[in-house]
Order: sequence, then structure tokens, then C-alpha cells
Amino acid sequence: MLILTRKAGQSIRIGDDIEICVLEIKGRQARIGIKAPEGFPIHREEVFQRIKQENIEAAATPGDIDSILGTEK
Repeated sequence: MLILTRKAGQSIRIGDDIEICVLEIKGRQARIGIKAPEGFPIHREEVFQRIKQENIEAAATPGDIDSILGTEK
């Protein structure tokens, strides 16, 4: 893990297309802005973990395509 120290108004670049900027620091919280290409998924960690878990559960659910489509014989 790379650890960097930044002040409000300073940025970090990831490749050519992603910029992370520290907008404001209040107490123990930092407001961060992220510029990335449109369509590039950006999530808070807890949201990412929930999406990941839901995808695992959906993939593990046995599915009968005929019953899903309502074309049972």
C-alpha cells in the first residue's frame, strides 16, 4: 500500500485519467473529489462490499431459466 500525505487543495494522480483531490479537512474527516473517465465505477468501500456480496448470492442462487421467463412446460 502506498501512503501519501496531502493537504487541502492538493491532488494525487493515478495514471493519466484519474485525479483524487483533497477538497477539505475538518477534524478527523476529509472531503475528497475524484475525477475519472465516465463509466468508471467508483464506490465507497461499504457499497462496493455490498455489491460484491449481492453478486455472489445471485450467482449462487440456482435458477431455472424457464421458471424465470415463465415458459415452463
